[in-house]
Amino acid sequence: MADFVKSHAPRFAVDVYQNAYLPQDAQEVNAIVTVTATGSGGLPVPADDPADGPRAAVVVMVDCSGSMDYPPAKMHGARRATGAAIDTLRDGVAFAVVAGTHQAAEVYPGGGRLAIADDSTRAAARTALRHLRAAGGTAIGSWLSLADRLLRTVPAAIRHGILLTDGRNEHEKPEELRLALDACAGRFTCDARGVGTDWEVEEVTGIASALLGTADIVAEPEALAADFTAMMESAMGKEIGDVRLRLWTPQGAAVRFVKQVAPAVEDLTARRTEAPPRSGDYPTGSWGDESRDYHVCVDVPAPAVGHEMLAARVALIVRDPAEPGGPPAQILGNGLVRAVWTDDLVAATTINPQVAHYTGQAELASVIKEGLELRKRGDEAGATTRLGRAVQLAHGSGNEETAKLLAKVVDVEDAAAGTVRLKARIAEADEMTLETRSTKTVRVKKKPSEDERYP
Repeated sequence: MADFVKSHAPRFAVDVYQNAYLPQDAQEVNAIVTVTATGSGGLPVPADDPADGPRAAVVVMVDCSGSMDYPPAKMHGARRATGAAIDTLRDGVAFAVVAGTHQAAEVYPGGGRLAIADDSTRAAARTALRHLRAAGGTAIGSWLSLADRLLRTVPAAIRHGILLTDGRNEHEKPEELRLALDACAGRFTCDARGVGTDWEVEEVTGIASALLGTADIVAEPEALAADFTAMMESAMGKEIGDVRLRLWTPQGAAVRFVKQVAPAVEDLTARRTEAPPRSGDYPTGSWGDESRDYHVCVDVPAPAVGHEMLAARVALIVRDPAEPGGPPAQILGNGLVRAVWTDDLVAATTINPQVAHYTGQAELASVIKEGLELRKRGDEAGATTRLGRAVQLAHGSGNEETAKLLAKVVDVEDAAAGTVRLKARIAEADEMTLETRSTKTVRVKKKPSEDERYP
């Protein structure tokens, strides 16, 4: 395990930002946990050593249903994008291409195996892409299940999927997709993309959420190649997989929620797996050189004024993927969440800027979703109110990208006050883009003082 982490992992730092002071009888403790991974210095990850086997494995799943031929530019764009992604693979990475219709089929290399990337296999894969044809239906669960089987043929630390679809999952029941996602969760991460505007936002974002990847819309097929290249470059930058956030709480305490809040909002609370004694693990997926923020909320017993306690201990852990059930998980970094009860009302009622900011960002994602849903139901008054609140939150937090997306569905009269009018006509692509990207957040503008940080 020590050799695994030393040779394949970045260094992790954990910083905790909070106002630890609570008024008498208060029980809710909030903290923002910032996890920063460094190590490669932004340099490309070196080629895998053939003697050790591939450290990374990727399966690209391409929608080949009949609708991909309407217009033909979608299928052409998908072939070109997949070829661009293959060109981005570094030498030594295991990979495969899957064609998805109402069933899943291996396009390259075939035979239930993965190819090892080099000049020869990349060229052969690009040639195989010429045979992709649009015909059949859509059963995304079968695509994911085949990708899972292929990825499990190698002991790679980083297992990743890229999934492209242009339509709804009409040829399998919703529960079949859910079962496939449940089976794949924790085995590989997956970025999902919808091309055009005939796909279901909730399905695509649900896939990415369940598999700890990213989701986005590519409205025009000609933009697919650049997007696929960026996704593959990101995947190639990952150095360690299946990192988990472990949260220990004292006797009598209870975890209210654990959410990733940057770079996007993702509620991890229900994904807890117990790690006795009094600890639980929350999945965070794979990491390269990057930083993420998590909002931890814990309920603790309220003692007398003057009492101080450790409300939670946060740790980043990893297991050697080659040794399931083997040595104990190794700790990559840790931090402490404190609670101090005081009768100083100024100290006790001061809201930590990190906590306040991300509470607003979570609300922003929620009100956008609510507003768009109300609009679909024909409740224009309700939609206007919720989207006005979204504009206000985006403006106040400096979330310029979300503000720009909102301006495509509402006319903004006063951003600070949240006064807006629904546009009479809204392009479907603009509405879907806002919905898909609504969970993306921005970080706090002002760096917290040292008094707000607890190592």
